[in-house]
Amino acid sequence: MAARIVLFGATGHTGGRTAQALVDRGARPVLAGRDPGRLEQLAARLGGAAGPLETVTADVTATASVRSLVGRGDVLVTTVGPFQRLGEPAVAAATDAGAVYLDSTGEPPFLRRVFAEFGPRAERTGAALLPAFGHDYVPGSLAGALALAEAGGRAHRVDVGYSLDGVRGQGFSRGTLVSLLGVLLEPGFAWDGGRLVTEPAGAREWRFDVAGRSRRGLSVGGSEHLTLPSLAPTLQGVGVYLDWFGPATAVAHRLAPVTPWLARVPGAPAGMTRLADLVGRRVAEAPTTGGGTRTHVVAEVRDADGHRVSRVRLAGPDPYAMTADLLAEAAVRAAAGQLQGTGALGPVQAFGTAGLTGLAASAGLVRA
Repeated sequence: MAARIVLFGATGHTGGRTAQALVDRGARPVLAGRDPGRLEQLAARLGGAAGPLETVTADVTATASVRSLVGRGDVLVTTVGPFQRLGEPAVAAATDAGAVYLDSTGEPPFLRRVFAEFGPRAERTGAALLPAFGHDYVPGSLAGALALAEAGGRAHRVDVGYSLDGVRGQGFSRGTLVSLLGVLLEPGFAWDGGRLVTEPAGAREWRFDVAGRSRRGLSVGGSEHLTLPSLAPTLQGVGVYLDWFGPATAVAHRLAPVTPWLARVPGAPAGMTRLADLVGRRVAEAPTTGGGTRTHVVAEVRDADGHRVSRVRLAGPDPYAMTADLLAEAAVRAAAGQLQGTGALGPVQAFGTAGLTGLAASAGLVRA
């Protein structure tokens, strides 16, 4: 019998899309959130002829209500962010319960904390934690794993670049924009010299080609830094770059060395939080691109002499559609007992390269 799937944040933009993706796969998730009225409307619409889905009222700021969502063996999927501010109760609840945990975060500080702090606890309780199981950062993890497998023992460094085409209007959801602003002053990280190092987001640039056009990406901390090194013992460097910022890329790169100093200014972090909340109140909850955006991900592996020895490119749909499908497919597979291991896991560690390739293809992410 498949395990129980609980979706926390079901009435938000990403949560609603994930709920639909779960139902499309034959699942009947328990919908959890703060607003019982909206939950009941969504449950009735998605439940269809079989009747409304089960709902549970839970508030992320009330730890006890979050802990009541899951028990041992359950699968908890959460899209409630910003995760740096609101994510701890859900991951702690899943860890303590010995449950499977999936989230949609793209926030490097929270991601690093899940691996460093909650991962060892999850190994003791038998929980499996899969953070950032969406557009951030499953595509890069898969592309990187495939490129490393092709490079074999020659792999010395892998660089992963994310790019988007077809963005019109407001390309990101309210939640994504608030999350981005919320971590601007937080320390980033990279894998350099065979170890995890702290460095500001945007400290490095990387140019990569996609569909006949040169892209310019800014460095960020991703799950690739935390999970790809275990796939290649010779790997000394991992870089992850986002080509999302257009003309602002050069400015952000020049400002990157200043951010650690800004973070020490009294009141600066709180001011950034207030700015993020202000922006959140002034933008639409959902992107206005109409789903026409396309995702491109490139992974390139170089040897110790700097020569490129392998390259993998993946292409997929709109990032939000992809995230919903990735979360839903992973939850269904985890509920069916197809997940490998405990503790904090990367996508490849959780499903294997072949399994993750099939899972990604179900979300429209394929080799280009």
